Amino acid sequence: MTQVVLTPLSPETFRSKPWKNGGGVTLDIADASRPGADPSGWEGMVWRLGRTAIVQPGPFSDLTGYERLQAVIVGSGLVLEGASGEIDLRQPFMPVHYDGGLPLVSRLENGPVEVVNLIVDRALCSADLTVPELGATVALAPAIHILYAPGEAVTARCGGEAIAVPGGHALRIDAEASVSLTVEAGRALLATIRLR
Repeated sequence: MTQVVLTPLSPETFRSKPWKNGGGVTLDIADASRPGADPSGWEGMVWRLGRTAIVQPGPFSDLTGYERLQAVIVGSGLVLEGASGEIDLRQPFMPVHYDGGLPLVSRLENGPVEVVNLIVDRALCSADLTVPELGATVALAPAIHILYAPGEAVTARCGGEAIAVPGGHALRIDAEASVSLTVEAGRALLATIRLR
């Protein structure tokens, strides 16, 4: 029985969708919704991994009940301002994790940026967003993992199998058992979604 399933995700399969507050557009890389829910909408979303450009300061969508994990992948200087302080996203490829229900307004210190967002319903799943270190082997627990190459191509080994993810593409890894992952070249983001 196959314990790891690898599914390439190409940009042709990504879906553009307006932000919940209508302030911009997200490119959905991969997602899951409750049965019967419209996958192009926000109601019934279980989890979603997307890429979006933030070109001007403004309020973030209210995603109460969801956890958000986010990293800047193009540009620098993004800060999210809230009543209890700032969430610092100034440095690219440094993921942060915060409550999607926090009232936040973005500040752009160095012009527009692009970010990767992982949004999960906290009642149904937990998640991580990491940047694998080149040459380091990480153990992927049984879960859904998405290896995304936001810029340059990424080459890696997953469970001993050589894999290549072209720039702008992603690879979904459905692991029923633990499997090793080693990124050998390129800068990648690794999203992990664990269903409860």
